[in-house]
Amino acid sequence: VQLRESGPGLVEPSKTLSLICSVSGASIIDEYRYWSWIRQPPGKDLEWIGYATKFGEVAYSPPLKSRASIWRDTSEGQFFLHLFSVTPEDPADYYCAIHDTPLSDTSPPTWSDFTSWGQGTHVSVSS
Repeated sequence: VQLRESGPGLVEPSKTLSLICSVSGASIIDEYRYWSWIRQPPGKDLEWIGYATKFGEVAYSPPLKSRASIWRDTSEGQFFLHLFSVTPEDPADYYCAIHDTPLSDTSPPTWSDFTSWGQGTHVSVSS
């Protein structure tokens, strides 16, 4: 399976960040239970943003729940992230990733939690 993130590298404060994850080699409705968006700010741990399951369920990290939206286009094999009202805390490398087991509720994810992930896309926030 291959995942590829795409989107703008620069977003203005208070605007919406829109990212696309294009999937090849696997079906987003038949394979892998969780299709997640994660990010890694400079010098910090990975942070889980949210996921869509292969059944169409979605869930979000509590701190980002009010600003994040994830959905799928099953016909195109893509899933999407919108992060609304971006702030100076949002610059990071953003990744889409797949996994079959739930992530920990008490500790940040690590790369070993994921079966596969894309190359990432760097996002800056600036006016």
